[in-house]
Amino acid sequence: MPDRPSAASSTAVPPPPVPDPAAHGHAGGARPGLVLACLGVVYGDIGTSPLYALRESLVHAHEHNMAETAVIGIVSLLFWTVCLIVTLKYVTLILRADNNGEGGTLSLVAKAQQALHRRTWWLYLIGIVGVSLFFGDSMITPAMSVMSAIEGMELVVPGSGDFVVPVTLVIVIVLFWVQRTGTENVARLFGPIMLAWFGTLAVLGASHMLDDARIMQAMNPLNALRFIADNGFGALPVMGSVFLAVTGAEALYADMGHFGRSPVRVSWLAIVFPSLTLSYLGQGAMVLSEPERAVNPFFLMAPSWFTLPLVVLAMAATIIASQAVISGAFSVAQQAVQLGLLPRLEIQHTSDKQLGQIYLPKVNMILMVGVCALVLAFGSSARLASAYGIAVTGDMVITSMLAIIVFRYAWGWRWPVVLGIMLPILALELVFFYANILKVLDGGFIPLMFAGVVITFMVTWLRGTTKLQARLAAEAVPMQLIAERLTASPPVIVPGTAVFLTANPTIAPPALMHNLKHNRVLHDRNFIVTVDVQTTPRVPHGQRLSIVEIAPRFWCVRIRFGYMEQPNVPRALADAKALGHKFDIMSTSYFLNRRSLRVGKGRLMPLWASRLYAGLYRQSSEPTNFYRLPTNRVVELGQQINI
Repeated sequence: MPDRPSAASSTAVPPPPVPDPAAHGHAGGARPGLVLACLGVVYGDIGTSPLYALRESLVHAHEHNMAETAVIGIVSLLFWTVCLIVTLKYVTLILRADNNGEGGTLSLVAKAQQALHRRTWWLYLIGIVGVSLFFGDSMITPAMSVMSAIEGMELVVPGSGDFVVPVTLVIVIVLFWVQRTGTENVARLFGPIMLAWFGTLAVLGASHMLDDARIMQAMNPLNALRFIADNGFGALPVMGSVFLAVTGAEALYADMGHFGRSPVRVSWLAIVFPSLTLSYLGQGAMVLSEPERAVNPFFLMAPSWFTLPLVVLAMAATIIASQAVISGAFSVAQQAVQLGLLPRLEIQHTSDKQLGQIYLPKVNMILMVGVCALVLAFGSSARLASAYGIAVTGDMVITSMLAIIVFRYAWGWRWPVVLGIMLPILALELVFFYANILKVLDGGFIPLMFAGVVITFMVTWLRGTTKLQARLAAEAVPMQLIAERLTASPPVIVPGTAVFLTANPTIAPPALMHNLKHNRVLHDRNFIVTVDVQTTPRVPHGQRLSIVEIAPRFWCVRIRFGYMEQPNVPRALADAKALGHKFDIMSTSYFLNRRSLRVGKGRLMPLWASRLYAGLYRQSSEPTNFYRLPTNRVVELGQQINI
């Protein structure tokens, strides 16, 4: 957290009346409406895992010539993996580790930093890796989920397999195209559809549990351990597919800020977990009774008259699952921008009622191209399953590592308690990660390559920005010195207010220096404004703004935003009226410095990194839009810098 000015030299906006917490969806406990909404947003991904998790596990079991009774061990692995990773780790523990009500990898990084009372580079690096793996998962999930549902049409219309890829591409393109309009209206249907989906999972599963009562042995964890012991390394490929049952568990934590902790927990314990359990047990019992149905156990559970409605319902559920991941990618990208891990990206708010409804055009385009490329490259969900899982397991391992730091230093748990709880979970996740690493040559390299590209971009951007700011600071003139000289020997004074945005308030903004050099005038009131992004999701109104007078006609303004907030400088400055500073929009001009980076002899980094940084810099969105400045009151002054 940045140091706050002393009380003698600064003023702060008084806090407004305390808002109603219910307006943010966190009060009132687990209200039915919030529980229903959770089903549509939080559980879309993990809720569609029964489409392929057991099927892919049985494929690997068949390849290794395992006994038919291995189905009991595989279903036991599915059940206890969901219990340990989702119910224990996320629902019981990680949901408590919120950062002012917000979740996600970057929220956990911020909370760990607060617990350590410092910003450490290795925590940032862990967060970068976690976010990069999440983006890799965001590409694979829509392709995997939609293709799995479309492939069910083969059971209704034999010979329709040739249309799986074209139909999937059409659905994916339409899904990404509608992102620009926002999902507020469509999202209202998500909850009821997913409620029908989970109800269908439960009914179909329960209807087959008596096909072979031996499946109930899967509830005994010893059968999962026995399966691993009996098959040794041969169990690893199966475990790589078993992990597909918990893909999407990260959404439990990432989407907590939209609904609050209680609705997420209640919807999992009361609806999702029982439905998934019944589905896996029912599929297992059916396969034990009729092994030939292992080819597609989920759809073959349905009676023939219900196959077509089930395919349609599965398509709707997978589209919802894809939508949840895409929305999550937008939110994570926004957090990364606010924390300085990515250049400024254009962020469009698609709803005036819900803060989380955002659309990032560039992120949307990258994801759409990536998903379509995966669909064309793999052609089926069975082959795509080889690439699935690595990104998710990596992200979960990182979450566990960050959770250990939070549990020990933020919550004050003793090391024996922290390690006693987290080491078994971390060990299990590392086994799953190793099992998925075995799939690298079969396609698992794709999410790793994409994550590597994102990591390279983020590290280069973070390092380049740090070096560039340090170089500019070394060459700059102290703001205090300029203010004192202009007070002693002022140029022509013109009426009005000038706002100069700068990253470092201790040095004179380049826009101010260029204005003095070329226009040779000084405004009557000059505000040096710095926008700080905090490690908390949102900043209380009373801590938003601080103003320090550094000389006659000069004030230093610090505006604080949380990393989940969209910076709006004019709105924040309007609050300065309570401090005696009125900003009239018709007499206020915003001066911005437009830098043009050129890769020259004075390189800050290796040539490839300098070129990459310059390219990323050119992709940054206009500061006018990013900070919500009035376009007709902005003055831009150019500056070329050799990097």
